Amino acid sequence: MGALSSLAWALWYILPAYFANGSPVLFGGGRPIDGGRLWKDGKRLLGDGKTWRGFFGGVGTGTLIGLLQYFFTPSFYGSIGSALILAFLLSFGALFGDLVGSFIKRRLDLPRGYPAVGLDQLGFLISAMVFAYPVKTISSGQMLFLLVFTPLLHWGTNYLAYRMGWKSVPW
Repeated sequence: MGALSSLAWALWYILPAYFANGSPVLFGGGRPIDGGRLWKDGKRLLGDGKTWRGFFGGVGTGTLIGLLQYFFTPSFYGSIGSALILAFLLSFGALFGDLVGSFIKRRLDLPRGYPAVGLDQLGFLISAMVFAYPVKTISSGQMLFLLVFTPLLHWGTNYLAYRMGWKSVPW
């Protein structure tokens, strides 16, 4: 497998997490996951930006992307069941990582939507790979590539979502 091919497979592998992380902005709104509850520091657990509709919409979108990927490259997954499990774990892991990032941002007293460089771009990625690790993983070189590439993609797609009116801030 050539270097370019290896990088393409890394992107193919992480695609459900990318879609899961980016799609809650389309599904969001509704009841916040934290229900308005406060942590012992008196600050919201997660804030109004993390909703059940966004979370489940993101997990569903990422899982659906994985199912579609299976039909294009069944040998990459082995079986449709493996594809669904991997896509679900990548998607759930990505959104779990995003929730952890939001919890940390509230503790740091960062306002909703305020950028936290590194945390916003890599928390979801690392969490997705950790959740998916027992089912399927990628090489350390591919992981390194994703750790470098993902922040660039994240900043670009957030700016695009802002320009399209889907987000109120460009980060």
